Amino acid sequence: MKLTFSLTRSFALACAATAAFTLSGCDDRQFDTMLDTIRQGFKAFFDSVKPDALLLKGLTPGVSTLDQVREQMGKPETERVFDDGSRRLEYPRGPQGLKTWMVDFGPNGRLVAITQALTAENFAKIRVGMSEDEVRRLLGKPGQVAGYRLKKETVWSWKWLEGGVTPEAYFNVHFGPDGRVTTTSRSDVIRGR
Repeated sequence: MKLTFSLTRSFALACAATAAFTLSGCDDRQFDTMLDTIRQGFKAFFDSVKPDALLLKGLTPGVSTLDQVREQMGKPETERVFDDGSRRLEYPRGPQGLKTWMVDFGPNGRLVAITQALTAENFAKIRVGMSEDEVRRLLGKPGQVAGYRLKKETVWSWKWLEGGVTPEAYFNVHFGPDGRVTTTSRSDVIRGR
C-alpha cells in the first residue's frame, strides 16, 4: 500500500509539474530543460524501485563498463574512488530495503563484482573500535539512524533478510561519542496489525 501511494503521489506530482511548465509560457529552450529534468527525475525514481532482476540484468564482470552500470542502475548513493583507481558504487534498495548492492570496478573501468552487503558474513566483520566510515564502506547507508543523548550513543540500523522464524530483522551498530563502534545488536521488525 505504501509503495503504491508513493508511486501514485510521485507520478501525480510529475504530471502536475509538467502541466505547470507547459502552461507557464516559457520558451522552447527552457521547456526542453524542464522536460529533461522531469525525465531524469522519473528515471531516478524508476531505478530506485526497479526489481533486482532488472537492475542487475546483463551486467557481466570483466565486460560491463562504469557507464553501462550507471545507465542501468542509475545514480549511486555513494561512489568511492581508491588510490589505485578502482572504485565502488553503493546502491541501497529503498529507505528500508533488504539489500544494498556494492558494485566494484577495476582501475580500467570494468566491472569486477556485484555483492550484496547486508549479510551475516559482513555483519560478523564489524568490530569494536571501527569508525563510522569503515562501517559505511562495508554495509552501506543505514536505513535508520537514531541518537540517544542520555546513553551518549548513535545507533545505525539496517533491515535485512535474516531468515528463520521472522524472515526480516534489524542489524544495529552502536557508536560512542567518538564515532567508534562500541557494540552491535539485533532487533525484530515490528509490524502493525
